[in-house]
Amino acid sequence: MLKKILLGLLGVVLVFVVGVAGFAMTKVSAFEESITRKYDFPLPPVTLSTDPAVLARGKHLTESLGACNTCHGENFGGGKVEDLGPLGTIVHSNITAGQGGRLTEYSDAELARLLRHGIKRDGTSLRLMPVQEIFWWPDEDRVAVISYLRSLPPVDGQPGKVHLSAMAKVLDQMDAIPLDTARRVKHEAQAPPPAPAESPEYGAQLAHICHGCHGDGLSGGPIPGTPPEFGVPLNLTPHETGLKDWTFEDFDKTLRTGVRKNGQKLGPFMPVASFKNMSETEMKALWVYLRSVPPQSFGNR
Repeated sequence: MLKKILLGLLGVVLVFVVGVAGFAMTKVSAFEESITRKYDFPLPPVTLSTDPAVLARGKHLTESLGACNTCHGENFGGGKVEDLGPLGTIVHSNITAGQGGRLTEYSDAELARLLRHGIKRDGTSLRLMPVQEIFWWPDEDRVAVISYLRSLPPVDGQPGKVHLSAMAKVLDQMDAIPLDTARRVKHEAQAPPPAPAESPEYGAQLAHICHGCHGDGLSGGPIPGTPPEFGVPLNLTPHETGLKDWTFEDFDKTLRTGVRKNGQKLGPFMPVASFKNMSETEMKALWVYLRSVPPQSFGNR
């Protein structure tokens, strides 16, 4: 009798294991199909600028909203190794015109298309680069960024490397973590974004940089499948478990220093190196928008 029970339990376990394995294989296959899909978007006309104001705008964007310096380094030479635990490993790429730099491989038009649609020069999707957070930028901002990067001294480095585990690919397909960039970008034509101002409308555009970690509802909570060292994103809504009792000064100081009002440091993947460079208008616009969203309890994402 006991033997029959044990055999029955073993059968249930085997069915479960086979089911999980089949589910994972299906998701991995879907990821590979999506990441190798060829997108056919035309190359936009691009005229670079040497105007100091345009270059200054490009510098600001790469060091703040674009967060290029967070991943690619202060000189954009890349080489930073990011250990994602069970999800894989990233070696961030060199985006200068130096030896091994990606900038030498792309035309200005290809770079502009990359920054708008999240696709590489061969038409396939980028991995990890969060174009879904900056797709809304006006054309002149993309031109400013490209103009600025072209103006920088070349740095020798390596083109970078991304290794994603099967777990990472499954989680991407479950929309737990955004790895397949082009699948998440709004490719259709967009209305012109609001002009920079301390308004919730402009803040709503800026808040695209928050959704990847804090969730569509901005209420934070653990990111499924990520190792503990990733940290747990905070609740950004005006809920009692979020920012209800925060002031703008609390918010501004936290993003610029990486230290919460209770003295705890933000998680290592919070791009403080970039957010600290946001202008006062950008910071206030983001704050005004976050105060306008519906309060949600922590963890609803």
